[in-house]
Amino acid sequence: MPTQKTLDKTKLDQIVADAHRSKAEREKGYREQALKLYPWICGRCAREFNHGNVRELTVHHRDHNHDNNPADGSNWELLCLYCHDNEHARYEHAHYNSGTGSTRDNNKAAGAHNPFAGLDNLLKAKK
Repeated sequence: MPTQKTLDKTKLDQIVADAHRSKAEREKGYREQALKLYPWICGRCAREFNHGNVRELTVHHRDHNHDNNPADGSNWELLCLYCHDNEHARYEHAHYNSGTGSTRDNNKAAGAHNPFAGLDNLLKAKK
């Protein structure tokens, strides 16, 4: 009889495998749709693709929500691997610089000290 730990690991492995399979099926669906809707050209660098290298053409979600896949393709654009990576790097940098990242919040808290706080009270007391 299998132990409880073995059952949990088996169940967890099955859940992860199902999630990967589901994601691959979703991606295949919207990728195939996008490749039918749009010309095989990168929307940023205008590199053209053919059947030999179309695997290097990716579907980018304009709103960065991979679950938002309207049938008309309005949330998609085809980007080559390099432009797609660049777009996500730009998005991450913008997100970080917007002040919503935890590191930036920590820096604000560390720099919140005001050496002149209470100075007005000290000056009033001397009068």
